[in-house]
Amino acid sequence: MRIGAGANMAACSSVPCSFPAKPDPHRRSPSGILSSHLPRLPATQFRRLRSLSAAASPPASRLRPRASVSTSPAPSKDYEFTDGNGEVELRLDIQKLGIASSKDVFVDVDDTFLLIRAKSDGTLRTLMNVQTLFDRIKSSETIWFIDEDQLVVNLKKVEQELKWPDVDESWESLTSGITQLLTGISVHIVGDSTHINEAVAKEIAEGIGYLPVCTSELLESATEKSIDTWVASEGVDSVAEAESVVLESLSSHVRTVVATLGGKQGAASRFDKWQYLHSGFTVWLSVSDASDEASAREEARRSVSSGSVSYAKADVVVKLGGWDPEYTRAVAQGCLVALKQLTLADKKLAGKKSLYIRLGCRGDWPNIEPPGWDPESDAPPTNI
Repeated sequence: MRIGAGANMAACSSVPCSFPAKPDPHRRSPSGILSSHLPRLPATQFRRLRSLSAAASPPASRLRPRASVSTSPAPSKDYEFTDGNGEVELRLDIQKLGIASSKDVFVDVDDTFLLIRAKSDGTLRTLMNVQTLFDRIKSSETIWFIDEDQLVVNLKKVEQELKWPDVDESWESLTSGITQLLTGISVHIVGDSTHINEAVAKEIAEGIGYLPVCTSELLESATEKSIDTWVASEGVDSVAEAESVVLESLSSHVRTVVATLGGKQGAASRFDKWQYLHSGFTVWLSVSDASDEASAREEARRSVSSGSVSYAKADVVVKLGGWDPEYTRAVAQGCLVALKQLTLADKKLAGKKSLYIRLGCRGDWPNIEPPGWDPESDAPPTNI
């Protein structure tokens, strides 16, 4: 996966078509269920939704990240890694290679790539090949030397305050390092497929130690009926309205990854239902028919610039070359890469999200009005 800039978005991630596109058996489609009269959910059920979603997600002051538990052992490393002030250091054991001089060491590096090779017994051996570093470095300032039986490589960081969990941009590094950038702000997953949204949201939540929340589960618990039954009996507008109530309640909580409903019954599919989605970092999962990564990026840019789809309001878009549950982690990793790029590009964004939440998610995103502003008033906005 590689990251590219998206039009009007700070980041766009593309997951290549390395797996075949499959029909989603869990995708809930409202086709053929529309009616001219769509009953509204009674006010008592709205109150129940608010209390239920509040119970599912503890208040911000009480919520703490969960520890991620894995039964598989951590992969062993053949190097030592240290993150210092403004630089990172790698130490590789070369005792058995018989390398006595740094002249036998060849380091190829650019801002995001590192290849370390050494000549031993007349053979050029690859000691380390990092296709994507955790973050950018100042490649021209890279130095290396031999310290007794170790090869030491020093890399200067571009973002000096960013802590590197490891040298590469792996799943383990991303899940460990992204929380310093999110600063507790929740993540919202939107897109046409409820099933994909939920699978990816749960994978991200488990990885970063946030609380996974599925609005479909909250809605079905509150009404004691499935989303499909609800749509069939009351219409898509009723479900979207109810999900908006759930999102309102969740907007005051932190450290959650919220999977929203896909399709027309989802609040995210409505341009006027994004008031509370903006309280978190919103990721749009979009299944693409593009044949390559460049085409997928261009498709994302067109979607955002045209503004014809409400999902284009999201902070980042991740294009999928089809869907297979076996690749859930790959998609989740693409989301974290895009969120990392987003938050590094705008270091004030997390603070701005926090301010938007503290002021009550009044719908004035991204141009936040001063305290006391009434969204119901006829007064023109002052912060444009």
